[in-house]
Amino acid sequence: MAGQVGSVLAVVAVLAALAGAVVAVVRLRARRGIATAMQRATYDVLHTAALAADPLRAGLTSGTAGKAARHLRTLVGAAGLTIVEDERCLAFDGRGSHHGEQFAAAATRAVAAHRSIVLSSDDLPCDRVDCVVRGAVVAPLSGPAGQATAALVAVADDHPAPGLVQATLETARWAGSQLALAELDSSRERLARAEVRALRAQISPHFIYNALTAIASFVRTDPERARELILEFAEFTRYSFRAHGDFTTLAEELRSIDRYLTIERARFGDRLQVRLQIAPEVLPVGLPFLCLQPLVENAVRHGLSRKPGVGMVSIEARDAGAECHITVEDDGVGMDPAVFAAGMPETDDGQHVGLANVDERLRSVFGDHFGLVVETAPGAGTKVSMRVPKFHPGVRA
Repeated sequence: MAGQVGSVLAVVAVLAALAGAVVAVVRLRARRGIATAMQRATYDVLHTAALAADPLRAGLTSGTAGKAARHLRTLVGAAGLTIVEDERCLAFDGRGSHHGEQFAAAATRAVAAHRSIVLSSDDLPCDRVDCVVRGAVVAPLSGPAGQATAALVAVADDHPAPGLVQATLETARWAGSQLALAELDSSRERLARAEVRALRAQISPHFIYNALTAIASFVRTDPERARELILEFAEFTRYSFRAHGDFTTLAEELRSIDRYLTIERARFGDRLQVRLQIAPEVLPVGLPFLCLQPLVENAVRHGLSRKPGVGMVSIEARDAGAECHITVEDDGVGMDPAVFAAGMPETDDGQHVGLANVDERLRSVFGDHFGLVVETAPGAGTKVSMRVPKFHPGVRA
């Protein structure tokens, strides 16, 4: 009898322990998860908005509108939703697509007037017996500088209630801000391409004349050397003026710099000394096109043109974990640091404009923490350093 009682007590103890463990797990999950209905609703709204933001940040097209419309309709809580641009419906989700022409006309009026429009059933005549459309809310999507370029149309299966009107207006305002950011990203890309074109234009007057003059000096005395220099010059210009690709690899950039230095050695002879220290593992790193050549060109100028005797240019690329650290240094006459503190303005001979260009493009691509760092002083030479992430979204050579 005592043994049976002991067994029962043991079973009860085990069940109590299991119950305690289950309660602990439930409490832990509740603590880690979304505990209240309000928290769940907040999460759902933010998650849906994030899903709609991705296609909108790519710009407004039929494809991106189609991907965003479903999520925007969820945010608004409408029976149907369409996005209209240039008098046509780019995409439609839910009910009411047969009213597309009427929605497009109303959206065109709303965009022209820069104000929202509420449509009733009288504004949307229809001869279909099964039509459930009883109204709609049309809200312009404000782009850059508050200019509306498209409109959001939320379809209602009853007369549009104040809640639907307000939800449509707020959603349209948010979607418009995403389109404005997309336009900003596009403007940055166009600016970056324009800066590369400006940099290419800068190469022409500063280098091509001197290169051809140096090559001409060998035509009679050393024709074979002149031929080699012409080939190097042709490859250098082909790379510098290529029409495709905003990015390149460190290996390609260094190969072009080697051609540049070969031509400069023909001009300066033994006065130009070059020291390279490149870690092999960083050669495939992607970086903006033509971001090293201007640094080397400035180093050659400061290392030789204003310094008597021999000048040394050092190029180093080190592996630094998730980053590649690159420095270009010369032992020339240096300069006043205040020149760079003032924003590296262009001087009379065009100096420093290349450095400013590279600095702006690095910050635009990688962020403000990845600009150029310039160390210089009169008589102490100049050292220009940059950090480049080994892997960065959108940077593909």
